[in-house]
Amino acid sequence: MPDPQTTPRGTTPPGARTEEEASRLVREMFERIAPRYDLLNHVLSLQLDRLWRWRTTRRLRGILARPGAVALDLCCGTGDLALALARAGQARVVGADFAHTMLLRAKEKAAGTPAAPVFTEADALRLPFADASFDLVTTAFGFRNLANYQSGLREIFRILKPEGTLAILDFTEPRSGLFGALYRWYFRNVLPRLGGLISGDRPAYSYLPSSVSRFFLPEELSELMRQAGYVETRYEVWTGATVALHRGLRPR
Repeated sequence: MPDPQTTPRGTTPPGARTEEEASRLVREMFERIAPRYDLLNHVLSLQLDRLWRWRTTRRLRGILARPGAVALDLCCGTGDLALALARAGQARVVGADFAHTMLLRAKEKAAGTPAAPVFTEADALRLPFADASFDLVTTAFGFRNLANYQSGLREIFRILKPEGTLAILDFTEPRSGLFGALYRWYFRNVLPRLGGLISGDRPAYSYLPSSVSRFFLPEELSELMRQAGYVETRYEVWTGATVALHRGLRPR
């Protein structure tokens, strides 16, 4: 169970003293790296990010196949998961992000795509949607960047329909052992240098491993979801326990 004394309230980029400053710094960072964001995702993950989105979409295909279902991809970035969700079934898909340049790239990708998602600029902690609007809310590698995790879970809970599903795909750190040691060495030494070289923004790719190291273990995030009111919470870990998919329902 998360310890209230040690549980992170939200992400804390260098220089952030308040939640408002944390949100601003994260938004500015993602707006800077948008032009090389997709390339770096594929290179730094060794193309595994495609597999992770495919698996996530398969896990959710029962919801996506429902006629009339509405899904929100929150912190959608350049729109890869939102597009995958839209292709996977009959659901109407909305993508939301607060980084304007990320959304411009998402809209470029979606142009001309049948049943393309609708993209809108929005802050995950203050969403412009009515209560009980969505059958499904997803967030891929974005929840970890929220300035307040509890507030984010409550806001998602608010916009989910009763029995609606939340799915959070994000990084986690493997436990001790040889693989865990190699992963941490790569994540903390190679990734920032390579990411900085390709993007020209070393601080952004130094932020990534530090944010993951401060983030929840899978069982801790699952418990936080339960504390926020979600039921039937569960998670699965992939790729040597470096990535976790959490799911939970808003009760009837």
